[in-house]
Amino acid sequence: MNDFSNKRLKSPYTLRENIKRVLWGTVQMTLFRTSFHNWYGVRRVMLRAFGANIHPTARIRRTVCIEIPWNLTVEEGSAIGDRAIVYCLGPIRIGKRTVVSQGAHLCAGSHDYTTPDFTLLRVPIDIGDDVWIAADAFVGPTVKVGCGAILGARACTMKDLDEWTIYAGNPAKAVKARPRFDQADQPADESDQEPPP
Repeated sequence: MNDFSNKRLKSPYTLRENIKRVLWGTVQMTLFRTSFHNWYGVRRVMLRAFGANIHPTARIRRTVCIEIPWNLTVEEGSAIGDRAIVYCLGPIRIGKRTVVSQGAHLCAGSHDYTTPDFTLLRVPIDIGDDVWIAADAFVGPTVKVGCGAILGARACTMKDLDEWTIYAGNPAKAVKARPRFDQADQPADESDQEPPP
């Protein structure tokens, strides 16, 4: 048995972070999860209380699972669908008018496999404006998703996605260009609208 196996593993989080994580976990499993399905404003208030930067028009469903909300930014008119996992070990930014569909997984964390203790890496994910991360898709750590990109249902990306391009598969590959549109073509945002699937 090597020395590493006899050592007590040290938490990668400070005591303060661990306390905040426990408090958030309690709120998320009770008040957040049991809030009425279209009480977006109530959930925005809860997330902001834990340091998240959430635009007043963002819509986050009650069954979304968010880890470390103080690392989360959700910009104007964006929506996160039911059962999505937003794993914010590192910062996650979701741009304007972006949809993260049900069951999608944004994973802003990894481990350094070159170290014996698999050191935790808290790395960012940056998702641009007018993006659609479709149902059950996976976005890995350090990925930048360009504005207007689409990651198709159940697709998986560990690499950056180009702007205005549609991707599918595992690993995700570019399928075709997405037609660009002007923001003048967009309907007025309604904060109480249901997020798209």
